[in-house]
Amino acid sequence: MEQGKMQSRFIIESDDEEDDAGAGDEGSSSDSPSSYNQWPQSYKQSIDILSSVQSPSLSFLGTSTPSRPSNSFINNSYQGKTPEINYNLMKPLLRPTTSDEQQQQQHEDIQKSSQYLVPLRKPSLQQIPQDLKAPVIGLEVSPYQQCSYTQGAMNGINVLCGVGILSTPYAIKQGGWLGLVILGVFAVLAWYTGVLLRHCLDSSEGLETYLDIGHVAFGTTGRIVISIILYVELYACCIEYLILESDNLSKLFPNVHISIGSLTLNSHVLFAILTTLVVMPTTWLRDLTCLSYISAGGVIATILLVTCLFWIGVVDDVGFENKGSMLNLPGISIAIGLYGYCYSGHGVFPNIYSSLKNRNQFPFIMLTCIGFSTVLFAAAAVMGYKMFGESTESQFTINLPRNLVISKIAVWATVANPITKYALTITPVAMSFEELLPQSQQKYLNIIMLRSALVISTLIVAISVPFFALVMALIGSLLAMLVTYILPCACFLAIFKKEVAWHQVAACSFIIVIGVTCACVGTYSSISRIIQNYT
Repeated sequence: MEQGKMQSRFIIESDDEEDDAGAGDEGSSSDSPSSYNQWPQSYKQSIDILSSVQSPSLSFLGTSTPSRPSNSFINNSYQGKTPEINYNLMKPLLRPTTSDEQQQQQHEDIQKSSQYLVPLRKPSLQQIPQDLKAPVIGLEVSPYQQCSYTQGAMNGINVLCGVGILSTPYAIKQGGWLGLVILGVFAVLAWYTGVLLRHCLDSSEGLETYLDIGHVAFGTTGRIVISIILYVELYACCIEYLILESDNLSKLFPNVHISIGSLTLNSHVLFAILTTLVVMPTTWLRDLTCLSYISAGGVIATILLVTCLFWIGVVDDVGFENKGSMLNLPGISIAIGLYGYCYSGHGVFPNIYSSLKNRNQFPFIMLTCIGFSTVLFAAAAVMGYKMFGESTESQFTINLPRNLVISKIAVWATVANPITKYALTITPVAMSFEELLPQSQQKYLNIIMLRSALVISTLIVAISVPFFALVMALIGSLLAMLVTYILPCACFLAIFKKEVAWHQVAACSFIIVIGVTCACVGTYSSISRIIQNYT
């Protein structure tokens, strides 16, 4: 499909215009899922920030805003700028036939009526003549300012190279050396399902996100179910961040505790609470662009971790002498979940594809992202397990010798990265809830209270289930298997139906069977092991 045909704009219409046009557009809108007024509407703009899909022309602290301009909370961040700049940045995209006076009046009405962070108006998708199109300023990527091959690859690597690498040595401990075959198989299948998502996006005009794919494949139910799965996955990742911070800071300061009367908070609980207090204000920020740039350093942090691990093994004479077992059947189900977590980036890949200048490069970008990440995962897994053997902890940073400076560098690099990513990860979840609030309740104070409650809830879960590897294995077995392997194949088959060749049906069916089997086995084992830790 030609790139020009895929370009579209959200037209912000008044409620009266939508009501008048509803009957006439009802039949045609069914072919374009983006034109449905369905929850959630804030997914694309929030995931674009999470994946660092930013316009290359934006400055470090630029004036980017959400593409939905009806928002007094965000409008306030532009106080002090000239009226001309404010108007150019915040004006809605209206019908080309509307006069200048009507545009100005509708702009003023929107500003007066807007009170919250997510869009009040319902978007509808229309094609604008090419000569009348204007670039959309905001979190959505403008067709005139799209990502290159390098930017797309870096965004993808940044999504994949997260905290999952910390548990790869532990995965070998659980499943044995042959478990690395699972890592390789998951990598190949993840690339294939990523390409399937690309075909799904090209199947209809205006598709940009995973939710749009679900809508085309399975209607409104598919959109909502996939939305919930993706949001639960993001929420669970935030829980993992808090557990990670607690474990690693406790390693640095093991004797820290606080006593309040008869209540004593050990170092794990105390650092989980302190981390929550640090990250909570970042969830209130009007503009998360700065955090998205800083969190892009996650790729550098991951490379630094692997380098530190190699340095400690070679230069500091820890050595690589442990042999281990070839196969450990009792623990292979946990290893499946840990390896599956490493490839849990498919919720973001459609956004990366939509942002590319040359979309034909996407399969090669996927190959670069997954190939580079897999090399890092395998390197960390082999070196970590060869160094620590059966004493390998759920995060290899906990095993690093405490007296070495290079160990402290590795631990602090591990601690710093999730602090910048927490707000970016929880914001899509928060914005989805904000859309459900009654219009009268969508105010700045209520939004802060909602986001704070969401952050506190992740703290409660992290303290209640402080098992990093088991929680990761549960996420990888249940959620990652769905998002990365099962749903892309199911959506592809549902969208193309009889157009699919027999070998594609066979491949998709095989992947679905593998995904369902791994999901069932891994989820059961993870939950069983978590329960055993309480009994």
